This record gives sequence, structure tokens and C-alpha cells, in this order.
Amino acid sequence: MPLPPDQVFFVTPTEISAWRDSDAAVIVDVREENEWHEAHIAGAILMPLSTFDPARIPDPRGKHLVFHCRSGRRCGLAAEKAVAAGYSGVIKRMEGGLLAWSAQGFDSEPG
Repeated sequence: MPLPPDQVFFVTPTEISAWRDSDAAVIVDVREENEWHEAHIAGAILMPLSTFDPARIPDPRGKHLVFHCRSGRRCGLAAEKAVAAGYSGVIKRMEGGLLAWSAQGFDSEPG
């Protein structure tokens, strides 16, 4: 199922870092719990894809809602699940996932 381009789209780690630093993003990590414990973005919310429930997506309250995973694939699957379940808000997907985030020098912390 193709995702609506005006509802789900890619955003760079640089943009997301700026949003996080200005408290303008709700970041949802859809990796699994063991991956989260290895490293995660400070302030992110863990919602593993294996148990992902679109009804539990946090209300971004005017902030950017960002999904991310390790490389960018699973956050797309989570976005598909959310849209299929009727989520009508905008979802940003982090380009390249946590791998790109780290490669660009942005910090993550152990869980």
C-alpha cells in the first residue's frame, strides 16, 4: 500500500535533531527493546514494531511526529500500520534511521 505523500514523508536526521533540540518533535523508536537498550535517541519513545499499536501513538500536540528505526525500513511499516488503522496526522520518517543519525555525529545514549 503506497503511503500518502502529504501524510508520510522522509526527513533528514539534521532536521530531526534541530526539532529535538527545540522541543518541537515527538520521536517514536520502532526498533525492538534489545536494540533500544544498546543505544537510543535521548527523549525518544519506544514502540517496537513487533507490538506496534497505532492506538497508542502519542498525541504530538502541535509538534512533529517522527518515526525511526535502525535503517529506515521498519518505520515505514509502522507508518503503514498507522495509516491503515486510520491515523490522520502527519508522520515524518527519519531518512536512514539510527545508522544515519549516528553517522552524522548526533548522540544516542545506552538504555
